[in-house]
Amino acid sequence: MDKIIQSPGKYVQGAGVISRVGQYAAPFAKKLLVISDAFVLGLIEGKVTASFKESATDFVIEKFKGECSRNEVNRLITILQNENCDGVVGVGGGKTLDTAKAVAYYAKVPVVIAPTIASTDAPCSALSVIYTDTGEFESYLILPCNPNVVLVDTEIVAGAPARLLAAGIGDAMATYFEARACYQSRATTMAGGESTEAAMSLARLCFDTLLAEGHKAMLAVQKKVVTEAVERIIEANTYLSGVGFESGGLAAAHAVHNGLTVIPDAHHFYHGEKVAFGTLVQLILENAPKAELDTVCALCTRVGLPITLAQLDIKEGIEEKMRAAAEAACAEGETIHSMPFKVTATKVYAAMIAADQYGQDYIKQNTK
Repeated sequence: MDKIIQSPGKYVQGAGVISRVGQYAAPFAKKLLVISDAFVLGLIEGKVTASFKESATDFVIEKFKGECSRNEVNRLITILQNENCDGVVGVGGGKTLDTAKAVAYYAKVPVVIAPTIASTDAPCSALSVIYTDTGEFESYLILPCNPNVVLVDTEIVAGAPARLLAAGIGDAMATYFEARACYQSRATTMAGGESTEAAMSLARLCFDTLLAEGHKAMLAVQKKVVTEAVERIIEANTYLSGVGFESGGLAAAHAVHNGLTVIPDAHHFYHGEKVAFGTLVQLILENAPKAELDTVCALCTRVGLPITLAQLDIKEGIEEKMRAAAEAACAEGETIHSMPFKVTATKVYAAMIAADQYGQDYIKQNTK
C-alpha cells in the first residue's frame, strides 16, 4: 500500500490575521462567496470587508443557516453561481467550514477556511460531515484535496469560551495514540494509504505540545489573552492534530466517542470531551503502562476534560448503556478495527468500565 500524507496548501496563524484574509484569498479568485453565521459576522464582518476592499477583491457575504445539509449546500451553490463567484471563504465553526468545503468541492472552485474556534481538528481536513436539515448525521463527504488556505486568527479563538479550547485539546490528545495504533497495524488512514514517518512525527509533536503548553494556554484564554502557549496549543489543536489524524489514522478513541453518541446522557458534551474519555478507554484496551495512563489523566484534569463516566453525566444504568456504546463502537467499518489486535464489543465494554474506575481512582488519589 502507498504511504500518503496530505495537508492544506497553506496554513496561516496569528493575532489579527482575519484582517488580512483578502491578501491570502485574492490569488485564488476574482470574486469570493463568504459564508459565515450571523453571530460570527457580528465579530468579523467589518474587518473582512475592509480586507477585501484593500486587496481589490470582489466578494459577496451570505449567512449560513446552521446545518451542513445537502439543501444548505445546494442553496449556497446557487448563490455562488448567480453571483458569478469563483472562490469560497468559510468563517466560523465546524459546520460552517464543512459547508464551505462542500460548496467549493461541488462548484469546483478554491476554498479558504477561517476557523473562529479551536475545538476540533476539522479545519485542515479533506472531509465534510453532512447532516439532515434537522441535524441528524447523514454521511461523510470525502474530498479530493484539503483547503487551499487555512487562516486562524488567534485573537478570535482566544476570545471564545475556554471550554472550547479544552475540547480541542481532548480531540488533539487522541491523535498520537490513534496514529501509533494505526502505524503498528499498517491500517489505511483517512488519506487513503499507510502512515508516513512525517505524520507520526507531527502526531507525537502534537501530544508533546499539549503536555507542555495545555495548562498554561487554558489559564490565558480564561482571561481572553493570547500568549505563546495559546499560539502553540491552537497550532496543535488545528494543524498538528488535523494532519496527524488524517494522515496518521483514527483508531479506538474516536470509535468510542461514536459509541457514546448513542447515550442521550452525554449528548450535551463536546466532541473532544468524549474523545478524551475514549483515549483513556483505548489505552486500557492496549494495557498501556500506568505512567502513560497517569499522564493522560493528569492532562485531562488540568484542562478540565472528563476521565470518568460521571463527568459525562452517565450515572445510572451504566452496564446497559456501556454495552450499547461498546456495540456501536465496534460496528462494521468503525475505526476501532484499525487497532493492531482484534477488538470485540465485550473487550470494549470491559475497557470502558475499567477506564471509568481508573479515572475515579486517579481523582481520589490526586485530590488534596
